[in-house]
Amino acid sequence: MLRKKAKPVDELTAISNSLLEDLAKTKFALDTAYSNFENVTEPDLIDCYIYELNAAQMRYRFLLKKVKALPDNNAS
Repeated sequence: MLRKKAKPVDELTAISNSLLEDLAKTKFALDTAYSNFENVTEPDLIDCYIYELNAAQMRYRFLLKKVKALPDNNAS
């Protein structure tokens, strides 16, 4: 029976940091899309920002699930 090797702590830290950085960037994109949506009146731009909001929300949820699924490497 083959078993997966445990990833080294350094690799998990790098993955975790990368995911957290992507999550922060996505949060910023989400905040920007909300701000833009609230400040437009043109119907085409409203539609555009609705699509941006939906995409950013989906990406944020995806990344959040990935972060929550990481093993807790803070345990000593």
